[in-house]
Amino acid sequence: MTAVNPMQSVKLPPLTTPWTDTVTGDARLLRSVSDAFGGPVHLLDPARFTANTRDFAAAFDTAAVTGTVYFGKKANKASAFVDAIADLVTEDRRAGRNRRFGIDVASAGEFRQALAAGVRGTDLLITGPHKPTELLTLAVRHDAIVTVDSPTELKALADLSRGLRVRIMLRVLPNGTTSRFGMTDDELTFAEKLASERSSDITLLGYSFHLSGYSIRDRRDHAHRVIERLQAVRRTGRLAPDTISLGGGLPISYVQQEDWQHFLDPRAPHHFHAGKTFDSYYPYYSATTGAAALRAMLTDTDSGAVPLAHVCQDNDIKIFVEPGRALLDRAGITVFPVLGVKDRSPGVIVVDGTSLSLSEQWFDTEFVPDPQLVSEHTPIDEPPFFASVGAATCLESDMLTWRVIEFPYRPTTGSYLVYHNTAGYQMDSNESAFHDTAIPPKVVVTLDDGYPRWTLDRRENY
Repeated sequence: MTAVNPMQSVKLPPLTTPWTDTVTGDARLLRSVSDAFGGPVHLLDPARFTANTRDFAAAFDTAAVTGTVYFGKKANKASAFVDAIADLVTEDRRAGRNRRFGIDVASAGEFRQALAAGVRGTDLLITGPHKPTELLTLAVRHDAIVTVDSPTELKALADLSRGLRVRIMLRVLPNGTTSRFGMTDDELTFAEKLASERSSDITLLGYSFHLSGYSIRDRRDHAHRVIERLQAVRRTGRLAPDTISLGGGLPISYVQQEDWQHFLDPRAPHHFHAGKTFDSYYPYYSATTGAAALRAMLTDTDSGAVPLAHVCQDNDIKIFVEPGRALLDRAGITVFPVLGVKDRSPGVIVVDGTSLSLSEQWFDTEFVPDPQLVSEHTPIDEPPFFASVGAATCLESDMLTWRVIEFPYRPTTGSYLVYHNTAGYQMDSNESAFHDTAIPPKVVVTLDDGYPRWTLDRRENY
């Protein structure tokens, strides 16, 4: 019996790359990797990550701005991406170029992983809320830059740094927001005064901010306001800040514009398992993404203001940016073996794994790009199969995809569902060994003359 949904289903095919096309086009490769570890796996493409990171550095170069790209490490735990940054840092050092790459870390574990990969402390930026003493101590000993989130934290850092100079950024609370991160004007004034008084221990490099949402114009406008504060502090003559950080959160696209617009159309047919509904979704399409979004922030003039790049050039101001998801764009996929199918109308596909490996559920929403069905033997002339995707746990709510998907044919045990573009946060932000099952391993797949070869990510060997 083949369960067919008589109603139309909205399609959201994922954006792919030659790497993903090659890897998902080889069902035997997926089987060999999955069989080796006995379940779902995350496959990584470090070459794509490196290309994305180079694009960000090129955006700074094109705008004639001195900038550093810090990889937001929290977006993925794999060592492969840390190793890629280490290679870029080494390449620049050998070429005698200014420091253009580094890693944004927010825990002692991330700090040590970066050091183990060969990234020096001077190339690390420490972020996050009030940091534990262990992390601050590492920062002081290795000359990392610390983004300070409160006057209390700055005082603790100053007390730790006696005799050793520490470089800091002060995190600004954007006007009109209710974020728990960043400092108010009064708190910033206090922190600046403390930095001035402790100038033998503390070097104020500049100011950092992070805005929620994905508005390029809002970020550019706030950058101008932060620069105004930086210049005002310079004029006092007590401190000499010369850097601002634009933070992370730059948009990427998972699907084509027309597909995304069709999905958002209130007249479009939407079918979800058990009548599930969601109030909002991540913007799975953006017109300007990744390095192009950074370039637009630096050079666009649609607000009538002087381009941010010109302000930086005229005032000797450097820029940091801290992308995570944007550097990982299309640098990984997640493969779930199909365990079985319930032939209903619509059907339910049960896969080996859990929704904890698609962390968008953490935000009470859905990872909406269509999963790709891959089989060693593709049926011919079989009708499409409409189904949602459930996990191999005993929880009613553990659904990888609540939305009913139109698959090209009915899956069978031994087929695979591939979720694309999962390297940015989806893979491991929310994973756990629920039901005493193993957390899916991360596997690096490289193409050698077009032939895929795989190896376990170095971190999985610890």
